[in-house]
Amino acid sequence: MVRTMSLLRALISTARMVRHTPRLADGLPPDDAVLLDAPDGELGPALVAAALGDHEPAAKLLATTRGAAEWENRDRYVVRLAAFAYSRPDWLAGWLAASPRDPDALLVKAELEVRRAWESPASVERLREVGPLIHAAAEADTRDPVPWRLALDHARGTHATHTAFEALWEQAVRRSSHHYGCHVAALQYLSAVWHGSHRECFDFAERAAEDSLPGSLVQALPVRAALTLLLAGAVSAVQADRIDAAADRAARLSARYRSGDPWPAEVRNLLVYVLIARGRWDEALDQFRAIGPYATSFPWNRVTDDPLGQFLEARDGVRIEVASSTPIRGGRRTRSTGTAVAGQGRAAGRAVPGDHYA
Repeated sequence: MVRTMSLLRALISTARMVRHTPRLADGLPPDDAVLLDAPDGELGPALVAAALGDHEPAAKLLATTRGAAEWENRDRYVVRLAAFAYSRPDWLAGWLAASPRDPDALLVKAELEVRRAWESPASVERLREVGPLIHAAAEADTRDPVPWRLALDHARGTHATHTAFEALWEQAVRRSSHHYGCHVAALQYLSAVWHGSHRECFDFAERAAEDSLPGSLVQALPVRAALTLLLAGAVSAVQADRIDAAADRAARLSARYRSGDPWPAEVRNLLVYVLIARGRWDEALDQFRAIGPYATSFPWNRVTDDPLGQFLEARDGVRIEVASSTPIRGGRRTRSTGTAVAGQGRAAGRAVPGDHYA
């Protein structure tokens, strides 16, 4: 009788999936239309020109962000341009040769060297060596908070004291009180992996979110703290409540942006990861629809070397979980107790503390 009931449950689940999974693809772009870390309409042309050895569009783009105090865009663009220069250093060398004191070129150079230092086996020593580059970028435009985000990352890697870190933090928020990248850097410093604890990390994230505007990306800081906690392993009941509250806050932030908007894509990818970890399948499917074609490496690179493949597997897994708990004909919806999608169980062993950018 027990075997018969188990078989019956399996048959019903399969029937639900067959019936509902195709319908649940509504609003989801096909796999081959999903892009990983796609640049926006401003950055894309600069990267194309950079591939041809031309630094002028990138220089103009960053100068525009600096002139308009678009610090969030500036931070994102600097990270992406430095990533390009990582594999094409001659492009940046040509820019610096033409304009050795350009604040934008100096900032990309500092970002690049900090990234290289983080990846070195002797990361602490290498980070100390690049300190003067960060200082030069900060001096080149004293209004810019982005060099101070780099300084915060640098301080974490060189094991700066809390007092030294707080001094840098004061300089960062003086320039932009709600800059997301600087807040992420501080959150990483306060994490249990580095120089704080899970409680300090979550407390900081929640206070920062409460002090920020409703549409600010800082509203997603608690769900980033939630990811750090989930990657660490077992979660207590109290911690689970904080994680769910963080996900609720991030969902409200997501709802302020249109579906398919690339700007909140990373926040939405992060949110969907946490929703999956909490078994909140319907909400996760809603977020996949809001993400549209914009997959981001973070947070999927925490569990795999193939973030795009993991994103697509997770999306399929969520569809199956939702379908398997949908009644065949009407009736009350049942809550799925299925396992997490592929890769979720490996998360605790795949934290990458150096991969910390917003």
